[in-house]
Amino acid sequence: MDLGTTILIVMLVLLVLGFPMMVPLTMASVVAFTFYMPIDPKILIQQMVTGISPVALIAVPMFIFAADIVTKGHTANRLIDLAMTFVGHVRGGLAVTTALGCTLFGAVSGSTQATVVAMGGPLRPKMLKAGYKDSFAMALIINASDIAFLIPPSIGMIVFGVVGKVSIGELFLAGIGPGILILLMFSAYCVYYAKKNNIPTIPRMSWAERGKAVINAGPAIMFPVLIVGGIYLGWVSPTEVAAVSVVYAIILEVLIFKSVKWSEMLEIARSTGLITAVVFILVGAGTTFSFVISFAQIPQHVIGALGLEGANSYLILAAICIAFFIGCMFVDPIVVILVLTPIFMPLVRDAGLDPVLVGTLVTLQVAIGSATPPFGCDIFTAIAIFRRPYYEVIRGTPPFIFMLLLAAVILVFVPQIALFLPTMAFR
Repeated sequence: MDLGTTILIVMLVLLVLGFPMMVPLTMASVVAFTFYMPIDPKILIQQMVTGISPVALIAVPMFIFAADIVTKGHTANRLIDLAMTFVGHVRGGLAVTTALGCTLFGAVSGSTQATVVAMGGPLRPKMLKAGYKDSFAMALIINASDIAFLIPPSIGMIVFGVVGKVSIGELFLAGIGPGILILLMFSAYCVYYAKKNNIPTIPRMSWAERGKAVINAGPAIMFPVLIVGGIYLGWVSPTEVAAVSVVYAIILEVLIFKSVKWSEMLEIARSTGLITAVVFILVGAGTTFSFVISFAQIPQHVIGALGLEGANSYLILAAICIAFFIGCMFVDPIVVILVLTPIFMPLVRDAGLDPVLVGTLVTLQVAIGSATPPFGCDIFTAIAIFRRPYYEVIRGTPPFIFMLLLAAVILVFVPQIALFLPTMAFR
């Protein structure tokens, strides 16, 4: 039995037995090093350490820490109030507020699951009270949270940048255009849905009320301004802006909003530590696994089997989108990025494709897959938060998944949507 078949069987057996993904990744590498690779097994440990050594990964725990702080605080509610005062009076305004709120909070947290938790809690009851179907409300919250994976700070983009050796600063800026495009598409659908189902509107807010909402949410809005502005102007690197985001999150929630106490910071830090440990174990295991598949020349075999050698750029981008989308329907997004990126990046560079565009498409596909049945991770977060059965949670998702896939197609044919800002800032 060849190496590729063996590691595939090992991974499938361990996954079926219910082991977390870090175990199949690690054990597949151990089996490969033990029985197939004429290399000192110490190299396995060296590869794991190398995987978590890049300086850029320091940004991951800091962005997670900042996201944990603002999720526990009042940022989400203030952003909701801000969006509601400006668009709440239009037909479908509450649904548009939900999409806009998820986008704004995503720009603060960078996490789809944190956005589902922070936005789903207050907004779903309001949407149900306003007359929206529960299936629509849950699907909107789950899929609008995908924008958080595109709008900086995005942990998925950090991992892709490290694995694919692509500028994280450029990736951060490249996610803004597609994120806005998806927000506009979702908002248009929300207006259509509200008109079709005769959802009532609320009175228009006065400019005084809007001004008050802007003042209340102003410090929260400065969060993405600091991140994007700092990177765009070249004042800070993505790693440095992660440190700034932690400091600003503490100032925001502890000193300004006073929604988080100093005594709670230890518990928040502990939660961040646990999540970071899982992420870094996955990154280390994924790096070792990537070394194994490169040694076995699996990327060349896969590309050859798919007939992608010498293929045109559109076919290559389509193959990448399909592979990442399907992968994230079944497996954690970070694992999919770690496993598939080393397979496709040599082909991307040989074809002369822009790696920043590819990274943006990968991040978008990962986000879509995270909210797509059968095993998208955001679905199970929603089940836990909303306490509704699986079928009810996914019933309203098809229109949103279609729009997300349409956004990916548009991005393939109009790449400047993603590349405009990186080109202005870095090229």
